[in-house]
This record gives sequence, structure tokens and C-alpha cells, in this order.
Amino acid sequence: MFRTALRNVLAHKARLLMTLLAVVLGVAFVSGTLVFTDTLGKALSGQSAKSYDGVAVSVSSYGQSRNEEGQKEGDPGISQQTLDKVKALPGVDSVSGRVSGFAGVGDEKGKLIGSGWSNKGSNYAPVKDGKDPRYTFTEGTGPAKADQVALDKETALKGKYKTGDKVRVATNGPVKEYTLSGVFTTEDGAVSAGGSLVLFDTSVAQQLYLKPGFYEEISVGAKAGTSADQLLTEIKPLVDAKNTKAQTGAALAEQQAKDVQKGMSNMNQMLLAFAGIALFVGVFLIYNTFTMLVTQRTKELALLRAVGANRGQVMRSVLSEALVVGVVSAAVGLVAGVGLAVGMRSVIESFGAKLPAGDLVIAPGTVVAALVIGVLVTTLAALLPAWRTGRIAPVAAMGSAHLPATAKSLVLRNILGSVISLVGIGVVMLGVSMAGDGRMVIGAGAFFLIIGLIVILPLLSKPVIAAVRPGLQKVFGVPGKLAAQNAVRNPRRTAVTAASLAIGLTLVTTLSVLGITMGKAVDRMSTDKLKADYRVSMAAEGMPLDKSVAETLAKNPAVKAVSEQAAGYLKIGDSFRSASGVNPAAIGKLLNIETVSGSVDSLAKGEVLVAETTAKKQNLSVGSALQVQYDDGQKATLKVGGVYKDLEGLLSPYVLDNKILGGHSEDQYIPEVYVNTAGGASKANQQAVVDALGKNPAMTVATQQDMRNEMGGMINTMLNIMYGLLGMALIISVLGVVNTLAMSVFERTQEIGMLRAIGLDRGRVKNMIRLEAVVISLFGAVLGVVIGVFLAWAVGSTFAKSVPNYALVLPWDRIGIFLLLAAVVGVLAAMWPARSAARLNMLTAIKTE
Repeated sequence: MFRTALRNVLAHKARLLMTLLAVVLGVAFVSGTLVFTDTLGKALSGQSAKSYDGVAVSVSSYGQSRNEEGQKEGDPGISQQTLDKVKALPGVDSVSGRVSGFAGVGDEKGKLIGSGWSNKGSNYAPVKDGKDPRYTFTEGTGPAKADQVALDKETALKGKYKTGDKVRVATNGPVKEYTLSGVFTTEDGAVSAGGSLVLFDTSVAQQLYLKPGFYEEISVGAKAGTSADQLLTEIKPLVDAKNTKAQTGAALAEQQAKDVQKGMSNMNQMLLAFAGIALFVGVFLIYNTFTMLVTQRTKELALLRAVGANRGQVMRSVLSEALVVGVVSAAVGLVAGVGLAVGMRSVIESFGAKLPAGDLVIAPGTVVAALVIGVLVTTLAALLPAWRTGRIAPVAAMGSAHLPATAKSLVLRNILGSVISLVGIGVVMLGVSMAGDGRMVIGAGAFFLIIGLIVILPLLSKPVIAAVRPGLQKVFGVPGKLAAQNAVRNPRRTAVTAASLAIGLTLVTTLSVLGITMGKAVDRMSTDKLKADYRVSMAAEGMPLDKSVAETLAKNPAVKAVSEQAAGYLKIGDSFRSASGVNPAAIGKLLNIETVSGSVDSLAKGEVLVAETTAKKQNLSVGSALQVQYDDGQKATLKVGGVYKDLEGLLSPYVLDNKILGGHSEDQYIPEVYVNTAGGASKANQQAVVDALGKNPAMTVATQQDMRNEMGGMINTMLNIMYGLLGMALIISVLGVVNTLAMSVFERTQEIGMLRAIGLDRGRVKNMIRLEAVVISLFGAVLGVVIGVFLAWAVGSTFAKSVPNYALVLPWDRIGIFLLLAAVVGVLAAMWPARSAARLNMLTAIKTE
């Protein structure tokens, strides 16, 4: 029987090749993901460990803590006095202190070099030999004066800087000019990520990033004969146990390796989820393939039964075929996955990221996973067709071309599918009623809904396709009528084929509708709520602006109104609440603040504005007294001067004059500054704002359109990534349509011969097969679009209250493209089967049983 199984595998090469390809794609994605993340994880861990070579003990500061009253206490970092005490220990060979933060370098045109979020500044910390062990200089030396900096080699090359050149460097304040003292190479992660690294003199770095005389961390080297653990024991009593953490360099490297693996696991989960979708879609193709093969070999299997093979042997014969296909697919998929991992690295590096070098890692677990997935998926998909072979009666099967499904089985299937679908819809609606907490529930409901519809598709296919039959007949004549009839001749097979397309289009449509809807909401927020001509922010997302930015712009004659949107906290009751500090005289001209009661002008009187939602929860109204505690611990009573409609994303729930809020904070966080210029937005006025900021490469001056494009670009990038990943599932769907049509042609060989004999020419035979493919493809596509829109509405309803101006938007243009692509898929998939059908010899076909 096993020899028979092998012979059968080789006897149907074309169709098994498509099945093999479906499994290969899924396995390649899984193994490629595992190889890529294992390789990258090991390289990053090795890079991290290398950066701690020679570090026996590392002491890191948590910064200042807050007491029960909310006041900051303790030192902002590790003091110079503490460093000197550590340095005096007998087992210490060297000590270096570090501080770091954002630093952007401009090129010859003043544009920022590198990715904003990974542009870093730190201090040059030479030890006893006058060198800093973390950096190897290829040109010049480290900075030794306040007006000197050193640059990493990649940044120096991009900016065309050489030792002695003047370099414009920006932190979060005004841009400054420094002399380049040297160029170095480094294993620092910021540079590897495509960013830049600027080294300052230690005193300058402390002034920029922390406080003079303090460090964020210190690295301690041990003398020969002194163990790291021994040194750690001696250092711990010298540092603040509450606000610092001391650990050995080996322990820190190990912890960072774990952090890297944790970060890789997030990428793993996302990529493996899409690989799972591809494999799930592939199950339908495998199932269809083996169903066809079993149907084609009905007589052969019946003969085997007649000569003594029992049901179990026949089933095992089919499962053996699946096992062979699974093993071969897994092996090929593993090899393809390794190639995919190498390709993923090249793609990431093409975007400017410099990944650390390292050997390719093919872990035993990856090999096992590829084999298990390939064999398991193929075998499970072939299980039901194999089980059906055991039901073939030797005599009854001798004269039948295929085994039609019994009415009883279809009735049971329809009932089961209806129940599961209704349960799925009910669970989705339950999630909708739970608002923001119901997204996981909606996900569970979506799973049941999709499974239920897959089960019930044979029932849906007949009325849906019957509805389009008159139109096909009217437009395409006899081929259109025959195509519609053929599409529902075997509702099970049509349903399985359409299901693979439906799953892919469900995901694509859901993501598209949600993405476009969120983008439109952002657009409306920018158009309706933002009146400012420009928004000034740091190029590195999340980095704060210096308070001097708003002051500088206010002095510029081209600026008509300017206000920072400063972030802070107020302790109200037992909890800290976010608050915004603004310029009372200008904020009303920059943001469209709609008051429910009171007035924006009350800000100038030292009163506070409260968002409508917060006011309702806290039972506040105009005139209410609000007991608050500021960042520095001082307490005050604020009068509510107005209640305004929520502006999430633009203003915090509590808004007050920044002279009050900022007066109680030493290092206030200012994410953005809004600006209006005389004459409104124009290129000249935008350049005037840029010039007023000293052409600072680290700051961006964005127009309203820039802000819309920024969010829209992020959404489009995410959607394009999703489309690319889901494209693999759609490729497998194409193979499924090819298989279905091939089986349809096989079953109707005699019928096609008769049609040719009575006058249906080759062109119309081809049209019939093509139209059948298009009907099946569009049936699955329309179903996927409908489910996708429903799920997008359900998920979107959970965001409605938290996203201002949220309203569901149906992107009809993209939906039209999806349906058009589905039709194209049908046409392309029909090419081979249609050509085969048209080339059938009439007499031979008529004689075929």
C-alpha cells in the first residue's frame, strides 16, 4: 500500500505541486521568521555583551523618586562624590560615568542625519589610559573642551565632516556649533539602528542631559585578582539603594539579552500570526486537492477494496501520500525560509538600519517546527478525504465518477454552520456593547463567525450564484449560463475554494476600513480643531522641546500667536491627573476650543479649564473649587473657569496658564509648540519660523497638511505591510481556484466533449471556464468584503468614544480594487484549466467514462 501511495504521488505531479507550494509558503514564513529573529536576537545580544566587555560592575540610577506627597526627593543621578568613593576602593581598576540623551547633527544643507528617534548624545569618559574603552577612534581624539564633539564614522561620512570642521548639533534647545575633535567606531545600538552618536565633554553632557556633577550610570573595571561579585559587595553600601541598581556586568549583559529576546518575541508573534493565516488558507487547498485525487481514483480504490484491502489500508494509503507531501514541503519550506530570513535582513538594511553582523542561526527548534507544521497541516487537511475513501463500497464505486454528498450530511452541515455563525455574531455584538473592553471578545466572535460561514458556504453558494446567473447569461450567452450552473454543481468544492479567498479579503477589508476611518478622523481633528498654521516639535518622537522655543518664536515679528502645549500633572485627591500648560493670550487662536460653559478667557485669570467628560465624572462645573497639588508638592485651590468639549490628542483634561503649571516644575515636558504667522501659512512664513529657530535640524515645523500626512503615512505604511503579508494567503487562494477548475474540467470531460460536438467552439469553452473561475472568486471576495466591513464596524465602535470625530468610512475605491483583483485572480487561475478544456479531443472526451 505504501508503494501504491508513492506511485500515486508521482502520478499527479501538477496538482500535488500546487499543494506542495501552498505548504511551502506557510512553512517558509514560519521558519524564515524563526531564523531571522534568532539570528538578529543572537547578534544584538552579542553586541550588547561586547559593549560591557571589561565592565565588572555597573551602577544605574533611577533618578529622583517621589514621596507620598508627590514631591521629588533624592539626587537626580549618581554624584561625583559617590563615583570618587567607588574609585577609591582597593579592587577597582577604573571608573567611568555616563549621561546620555538626544542629539541631532545636521548635514551641509541643515537636514537631520539619521532617524530622529535613534540620534543620541553621550559623554566621552576616558579612564586611566586616557581612552574611552567603548569607542575606537579612526581619526582625531575624543572631546577635551566644552566646544568640541566627536562623531561616529557613519554620521561623519553622511555629513562629509572631517576633524577640525564646524558641526551644528542640536539637543532640545537652540542649535549650537562645535569643533569636530575626532571620528570613532562603536557598537552602540543607536548607530546600528541607523541613527547617530555625538560625544560631548562630560561637563557639557551633564549640563545638557542631567545636572552638573551627576551621572546616569557608572561602569567599574576590576583589578586582576578581584572578582566582580566581590566588587559588587563593596560598592553596594556606597550607593543609594533606593534610587540606584548595582549589578555585575555579566548580569547586566544577560538581562539585556533577555530584553532583546522579549523584543524579538513581539515581532515573532506578528509574523507567525500571518504565517498561521497562510497555513489556514492552505488547509482548504490541500483538502480540495486530496478530495479531487480520491475522486479521480474512485475505481482504483474500489479495485483495491475488491482484491482484499480493508478500509484502514485504503485510508492509510491516502494519508501516506499526505505524509510524503508534508515531509517534502517542510524540507523545501525550511530551505526557502532561510533564504527569506536573509532577504528580510537586506530589506531592513535598505531602509537605513544597520543590523549587527552575526552568523545565521538555524536552531534545532526551527527545524522541528518546520517538519511538524508541514507534516501536521498536510495530514490534518487530508484526514477527511482519507476517511471518505474508507466508505467506498467495492461494487457501488465501480460505476461512479465521484461520490456525491448525501442530503443528510448537507442538512447537518447547514444547521451546524448556521448555529456557529449566529453564535459568532452574538459574541461580536457582545464585544461591541462592552466598548473599549470588548476587543478581545470581538476577536473571539470573529473567529466563530468565519468558521460558521465556512461551514455554511455550500448553502449560501446556490442562491447567491443563482442571483447573478441571468446577468451572466444576458451578457455572455450560453457560456455565462453554463459557468453559473457549473459553479454550484459541487457546492462543497465551490465553498472550500471561495472560503480561502473570503478569509484573505476579510482581513484585508477589516484593516483597510479601520485604517482609512482612523485616517479620516485624524484629518477631521486637524481641520476642525487645529487653527494653528504650524506645529513645532522635535524630530525624535517623544523628545521634549526646550522652554526657550516658545520664547524665541514670540519675539519674531513674523509670528502672530504662539503657545506651547506643555504636559504636566496635578495631584487631585489620591491620583495624578494629566494637565496642559498653555499661553492664555494665544491658545484660543491656535486651537478651536469649544466651551460648554464658561470661557477660555478665564485662563488669563489663573482659572482652570476642564474637559467635558472629566467634568461629568468629577462633578465639576464653572465656579467649582478644585484642590490640587503641583509637581513640586505645593498645594493650591483652583477655580474652574470653563468646561470644554474634549480635545484628546491636543489637550489634556485639565488646562491652565503655563506660567502657573510650569512655575512648579524644573524640567517641564513640552512636546509641541503651536504657531500662527502674519498672513497665514505659506512657504515663506514656514521658512521664517525655521530661521527663527536657528535652522535647527532636530526640530520639525509641520503644516496642517504635514500633520495629516504624518498620521496618514503611518497608517498607509502599516496597511501596506499587512497587504504584503496577506498577499501570500491570496496566492494560495489562486492555487485553490486552479485546483477546483482542474477538477471541474476532469469531472465534465464527457460533457465538454458533447458541448464541442453540438457546436460550442473552443473560444466559448474557454469563456465558460474563465467565467466559472470569476464567479467563484467574486463569490468569496464579496463574502470577505461583507464580513470585513462588519468586523471593522464592530472593532471601530470600541474606539468611537476615545477618538474625536470618529465615523466609519467605507473606502469604496479600495473595495472596488479588491473585487477587481478577485476577478483577475479568477481569470489568471482559469488559464491552464480553460486551455486544457478547449484542447480536449471531442471523440475521446465523449468516450470518457
